[in-house]
Amino acid sequence: MPLRAGRLREIAVVGAHCDDIAIGMGATLLTLTTAEPGLRVRALVLCGAGSEREAEELDALEAFCPGADVELEVGDIPDGHAPAHWGQVKSMLRALRDRCDPSIVFGPHRADAHQDHRLLAELLPTEFRDHLVMGYEILKWETDAPMPNVFVPVTAEMASSKARLLHKCYPSQAMHDWFDEEAFLGLARLRGVQCRHRHAEAFVLEKTALVMGGASCGCS
Repeated sequence: MPLRAGRLREIAVVGAHCDDIAIGMGATLLTLTTAEPGLRVRALVLCGAGSEREAEELDALEAFCPGADVELEVGDIPDGHAPAHWGQVKSMLRALRDRCDPSIVFGPHRADAHQDHRLLAELLPTEFRDHLVMGYEILKWETDAPMPNVFVPVTAEMASSKARLLHKCYPSQAMHDWFDEEAFLGLARLRGVQCRHRHAEAFVLEKTALVMGGASCGCS
């Protein structure tokens, strides 16, 4: 059953590392920003500040968000050590929350095997308490693929553009044996099968309230 998000004016996208956002939802970003010119994209990445990866991330978001109003903050949390910097991560999320009011917040899912991703997924709903929070999946060597419950269908063109742009924008990651177009397109095809489309990206929905029949939810 398709559910429509309606008009989106602002979204927040959060990643532990440079490339997490593009790997997890690059085709969704391309689809959203193409459909919603001028969409405000507020991005936060925990680590990579001052390195070549920060420059890669800025170039990537510009490529994956054509025509969007993009703001990016890259922090200096040490890669692989985010749990030891819990307070700083929490403060960074609070600062992001204070400067935006997104319709949807995207970040990692709670069952991700990487400790940095997992901490971020656990803290996101504590700051964005009244927002729709959706966890993307990050393809990697760990066997931690989620059982997603939300799918965003994407065209074959968008799926191929994502795979191509990942290689173009993140040359520092080319040495990984899983970082190739075949792998990214394979996952997109699998998620497409699961929602009866050719290609899709999948997410784990944190929590939502479904209003039936167009009536008010009656909440105060």
